[in-house]
Amino acid sequence: MTNKLWFQAGVGIILALVIIRLFIEVQGIFDPLFIIAGTIFVPLLLGGVLFYLTRPILYFLEKRGLPKWASIISIILAIVLVFWVLYALIGPVVTDQVNSLVDSAPEIIEDVEGYAQYLLDQRSRLPDSVQEQINGMTDNIGDWASNIGSVLMSFITGLISGIVSLILVPFFLIYLLIDHKKFVPFVSGFFSGERKSWIIKALQDIDKTLRAYIQGQLFVSFLVGLMLLIGYWIIDLEYALLLALIGMVTNVIPFLGPYIAVIPAVIIALVTDPVKVIWVLVIMLVAQQIEGNLITPNVMGNALDVHPLTVITLILAAGSIAGLWGIILAIPFYAVVKSIAKNVYARRQEIRETATRDV
Repeated sequence: MTNKLWFQAGVGIILALVIIRLFIEVQGIFDPLFIIAGTIFVPLLLGGVLFYLTRPILYFLEKRGLPKWASIISIILAIVLVFWVLYALIGPVVTDQVNSLVDSAPEIIEDVEGYAQYLLDQRSRLPDSVQEQINGMTDNIGDWASNIGSVLMSFITGLISGIVSLILVPFFLIYLLIDHKKFVPFVSGFFSGERKSWIIKALQDIDKTLRAYIQGQLFVSFLVGLMLLIGYWIIDLEYALLLALIGMVTNVIPFLGPYIAVIPAVIIALVTDPVKVIWVLVIMLVAQQIEGNLITPNVMGNALDVHPLTVITLILAAGSIAGLWGIILAIPFYAVVKSIAKNVYARRQEIRETATRDV
């Protein structure tokens, strides 16, 4: 029985739960490690994203005979140039739209409150259970509004801390570009024989999965933002560029991103011209249909092969456990775990077939 896969899996799950429980009991000991990990998490993550975006350029330059140090310097200069060009092209427009939006914020809030009050006035026509839920939501909104000062202060503090941590991103990127080829030999060096070959293949599959997800997801988000920008320009929606940038950024969040992006666009359309709300919804629907049925399958292919129901389940679970970062990282984390599981299963099948032939 001990050789059965289900028994070994059960024992592994029990041991994992025991370890997690023990870790929770003594987690205070690891608080300094959590602080350090939290400090370097964002710059390391951004450095990793830039690494997967720029690694093909590094290989291209090296194949053309350029030394590695010169290739890395060229990549850093190219990144700086790209950000400078983007800032020069869209920076003034975005700044003007943000300033205009801030100036118009009181009127927008007043209009939204008017619509909300109208809807609340109609709640007497709703069933008692629905009225109780609405009253509870209203109380929660009031509590949040009373704490808005502390929320804004926390946001500003987190923003400043995030900007400071961005200084580390170039350093992580440079070292990843320099030493990334040493990682697989270092890890596989602890093993030998067929097990070493399996470790190398598993790490290569993980690398392939992360590369496909990061490069594909960012390219898809860019195209979605471009489609939204064109659509918003066509209907002459105010703050079109700013809203399209919000849509591009939130599209990084699987499944929930489009719904988050449409909220500010609907609010702006509602307070300027209610008819445009329908057009905003149509534009978002068309963009998501094109992205889901045409762009994503051709850009990312079957690299991840995650069922939509699995995506929803993972996002809900990860959001409850780790908040926004859990939502963003749930799908790539699942894809990596799935890749490891596939390699483990394939390795067990090879061992079983070899044992069968020997018998």
